[in-house]
Amino acid sequence: MAIALGILAAAGEIPEEAIEGRCFLGELSLSGELRPVQGILPAACAAGRAGQQLIVPDDNGAEAALASGTDTRAATSLLAVTEALIGDQPLPRARSESIRPGSDMADLADVRGQHQARRALEVAAAGGHSLLFIGPPGTGKSMLASRLPGILPPMSEEEALEAAAVASVSGEGLDPARWKVRRFRSPHHTCSGVALVGGGSQPRPGEISLAHHGVLFLDELPEYDRKVLEVLREPIETGEIHISRAARRATFPARFQLVAAMNPCPCGYLGDPKKACRCTEEQVSRYRNKISGPLLDRIDLQVTVPRPDKDLLRPNAPRGECSGSVRERVMAARSIQMARQGRPNAALGSRQIEAHCLPDPDGSALLEQAMDRLGLSARAYHRILRLARTLADLDGSEAIAAGHIGEAIQYRSLERGESATAA
Repeated sequence: MAIALGILAAAGEIPEEAIEGRCFLGELSLSGELRPVQGILPAACAAGRAGQQLIVPDDNGAEAALASGTDTRAATSLLAVTEALIGDQPLPRARSESIRPGSDMADLADVRGQHQARRALEVAAAGGHSLLFIGPPGTGKSMLASRLPGILPPMSEEEALEAAAVASVSGEGLDPARWKVRRFRSPHHTCSGVALVGGGSQPRPGEISLAHHGVLFLDELPEYDRKVLEVLREPIETGEIHISRAARRATFPARFQLVAAMNPCPCGYLGDPKKACRCTEEQVSRYRNKISGPLLDRIDLQVTVPRPDKDLLRPNAPRGECSGSVRERVMAARSIQMARQGRPNAALGSRQIEAHCLPDPDGSALLEQAMDRLGLSARAYHRILRLARTLADLDGSEAIAAGHIGEAIQYRSLERGESATAA
């Protein structure tokens, strides 16, 4: 469309001043109709920052209208655009679709029992922490993970625009009606490194970027290629991924919340009171060593999910607390964090940890003892402090007490050397 209008302006068919201050995006068909293109939302945001009016195909209108600071117009054909530029009748404004609330999200009330795992999920949501569930098959690890988006705070407009822009350029398509709903990405463990972190000859965002400001769930974590998992270390810390190729370099946002699940051993039944494990000690060690220490350091909560009591499986068993009630506590804790430091606790830097996460004397003594006994790294030390800060925020406490430090340490089950189900 832009090329065609440039030719028409050069030929004097439309006045040149009519195209000044306007940005035109769209594919022109042989019949003169305008077809939609990818990447409209980031372009719309750029046009708004430049103070330009944006004209797009009608099928792109709802997506472009998400950029509220941009004057966006939609057209069905080149003829409609030229008539608007020559005449006095402007093109209609592009309008976004009505946004559907996240009422279709899975509810945490479906999870019965598993009190420690539910508590860990709430803590992870409150502070934006990464989380690893460990337990035998069929104990509800995936079910718990899928409930995390439903208890997270609503996305801000800036977060929603960033996430929607990534989806727009990815080629997957963007549903404008769900642009403020946090995405839940769950790639299979056989996915390639390019599919997970992004890349290709023409770099495109991967799963970690498609989960930007949302949840990335990695089920069967040790089954992923170790080299692929190691690439996650940088984006977990920095919130972005750098893709370098011979002809091009790209940086994609990747501030996702990692939730992972794994069995305690290859057969899955180590420590299970109902079913015997058939794995050797060497097999268990090899299985767990697929997850490197540096990556494990970056996972704040490592939580056991034991086999549930059979009474909880009955149809008339009491349901758990609903997502709405948990979300209220999460939002209250998150609002404390944003007022205090302007970011979730999981994103605190070393200076902010010193300013906001220092425990009381009893808590400091307990943490020092844990460091000596468990041989924790400096990174694990800081992550325990961040986690304890979140626990204190959930309690509405300004001080980080020994109880908060103790609970934070309890969430490092693999580093304590415990088997998943015995923990």
